[in-house]
Amino acid sequence: MNTSPKKAVILLSGGLDAAPGRARANSQGSACHALSFRYGQRHSIELEASRRVAAALGVVEHKTAEIDLRLFGGSALTADIDVPKHLTGANISKNIPITYVPARNTIFLSFALAYAETLNCYDIFIGVNALDYSGYPDCRPEYIAAFEKMANLATAAGVENRGHFAIHTPLIQMSKAEIISKGLELGVDYGLTLSCYDPSEDGKPCGLCDSCRLRQKGFSENGLVDPAL
Repeated sequence: MNTSPKKAVILLSGGLDAAPGRARANSQGSACHALSFRYGQRHSIELEASRRVAAALGVVEHKTAEIDLRLFGGSALTADIDVPKHLTGANISKNIPITYVPARNTIFLSFALAYAETLNCYDIFIGVNALDYSGYPDCRPEYIAAFEKMANLATAAGVENRGHFAIHTPLIQMSKAEIISKGLELGVDYGLTLSCYDPSEDGKPCGLCDSCRLRQKGFSENGLVDPAL
C-alpha cells in the first residue's frame, strides 16, 4: 500500500492571499511544492516574504522561476508607470487598474502546470480572490474553470488519463477579512507576508496602494492591526 502523501503545487507570492492557500493545502495532508516568480516586478522584495512564508510553513521544496515581463511592460508593476495611491479604500476602482499585469496568472499557472506534471501531481493551489480585490480579470471563477479545462486538454497526463488536474482556489469567494480570519485559524503568521505594490527599499509598505488598502480593510474588519506595519 502506497502511504506517500498527496502532492500539491502552490503558487506562493509571499502576500496576504498566498499563505492561507498553502496552509489549507498543508491541512489537507498534501506534500507541498511552492513556486514563486521573479518576473521583473517593482516589488520584487516580495520574494523575501515568499521565502519566509515557505520556510515557516514547511514546504517540500520552493522554486523561484525567472522570467522578465518588463520586456512587454503594460503595467505599473513592470514598467515606469506610477502605482496609483488612494487616501481611502473607498477610492479603489472596480475597473481593471494599471497594476494589472497582462496575462500574469495564465503565465504563472502554466508554469505551475508544467511543474505539477513533472511531479505526477494533479492539485494546484492559487490564492486568487474575486470579492475584495483590484478587479483583475484573471482572478475570476470563470477564468479558473477555463484554465482547468485547458490543463486537462493540453498535457500528456491529462490526455492519457493518468490523473485530472484541479486548480484549487480556496479563497476566491472570501472577503479579505474572512481570508485573514481563516489564515489565523490555520496558523499563518501575517507578519511574514508583504502585499504592497510599491514598498520602500527596506520592504516597508506604502500604505496607500490598492493592495495595501485592501489588506488594511481586512485587518480592521477583524479588529486587528496589521503585524507587517
